[in-house]
Amino acid sequence: MTDKTPLRLSTVILPYRRWHEGAREAWVRAEELGFHTAYTYDHLSWRVPFRDGPWFGAVPTLTAAAGVTSRLRLGTLVTSPNFRHPVTLAKELISLDDISGGRITLGIGAGGTGFDASALAPSGQEAWTPRERADRFAEFVPLLDRLLTEDEVSYDGTFYSAGGAQNIPGCVQRPRLPFAVAATGPRGLKLAARHGQAWVTTGDPKLYETGTPEESIQAIRGQVEKLTTACDAIGRDAAELDRILLTGFTPERGRPLESVDAFVDFAGRHRELGFTEIVLHWPISDTAFEADQKVFEAIATDALAQLG
Repeated sequence: MTDKTPLRLSTVILPYRRWHEGAREAWVRAEELGFHTAYTYDHLSWRVPFRDGPWFGAVPTLTAAAGVTSRLRLGTLVTSPNFRHPVTLAKELISLDDISGGRITLGIGAGGTGFDASALAPSGQEAWTPRERADRFAEFVPLLDRLLTEDEVSYDGTFYSAGGAQNIPGCVQRPRLPFAVAATGPRGLKLAARHGQAWVTTGDPKLYETGTPEESIQAIRGQVEKLTTACDAIGRDAAELDRILLTGFTPERGRPLESVDAFVDFAGRHRELGFTEIVLHWPISDTAFEADQKVFEAIATDALAQLG
């Protein structure tokens, strides 16, 4: 891929506001601004300062968003096995894909150690280790793939099972709605290569506090190379996968949203790595995602034209 890789601009709208107290307007405005996709986080709750405040479910939020938009793609960034089961998730996704008229992308990842990592666990039980999360993810994704593409699925695994689970009529999008797999480790990248229509990264979290933009670019370049290796191993062309960067977690933090020029510079450097989609957090005052709404909207409407 070259620096002329076509680039899409998307946003992620956190589900912390009541629908009729600002949330609805954000989703409608996202479509008006021409964003390719509007995503939301799929958590039971999230980090401070959101931990002890309002936080709504991803699937109902996306269902409501589907009802007030008509062109905007919708999705999760990301769903994980932390509190999801493939059988019930597949039913919800097929319903959501139908309601939206085939506009859903499933961002999916192994999950982390956040506040919802052990919400369903017995009291005192620790969150899964990274290896346990990877083990579950490796079983979760292929089973979900089957559930979304086959009329009836039976499966007995180590962590999940399905007993004649039926998902008729299946997704509007064929053979199923697209998976955007968030991964940086070898096992997750293999899942992205085999099952993903897109790959998602936030960069290298170790660089967030003290790294430089140049170090971040090098780290992400290494992730891209590992993704290519994983694709090569199964005979898949890595160029078939979209590459999605969720911003806000690289050393630049919120600086790309300070001006249109700042964003164009940031986006151009990442487009050179072959990214096809960059996702911006919808501004939220008094948080790490604070940004000037007018500048944010100018980026949405003007930046891609400057990138050429």
